[in-house]
Amino acid sequence: MNRIAVTLSLALLTAPVAAFAESMMSEAPANAGVYFVQPTDGATVDQTFKVVFGLRNMGVAPAGVEKAGTGHHHLLIDTNVPSDLSQSLPATDQIKHFGGGQTETEVTLSPGKHTLQLLVGDHMHVPHNPPVVSEKITVMVE
Repeated sequence: MNRIAVTLSLALLTAPVAAFAESMMSEAPANAGVYFVQPTDGATVDQTFKVVFGLRNMGVAPAGVEKAGTGHHHLLIDTNVPSDLSQSLPATDQIKHFGGGQTETEVTLSPGKHTLQLLVGDHMHVPHNPPVVSEKITVMVE
């Protein structure tokens, strides 16, 4: 089989899987948004500092609680939003889960420049469709 036929065959096989995964994603409420209350973009902070999450046009519910129009926070530290948003977000040093419905936390980071971003996940830690994601902010840790 030539390369074009193989590529077309793979595309035809994976398209239904991608469409199915997207259909299983929780729908985000219209005009939902997530943002940082604290710290602000460009802030200089101590090594341990408070982070407060803001959410509009959407409710907060713990992981495992399936309720339309709700989700819980994930804090992305020094990383980008994952490319495949149809999958559950991994729990790593760079992706912190707040599955208890927390709306604030304390973070400890090494001195230097760091980026922070918020991403809301549904009851299964899967981002909504469309994704509810904040602007990326930068903090300088002293």
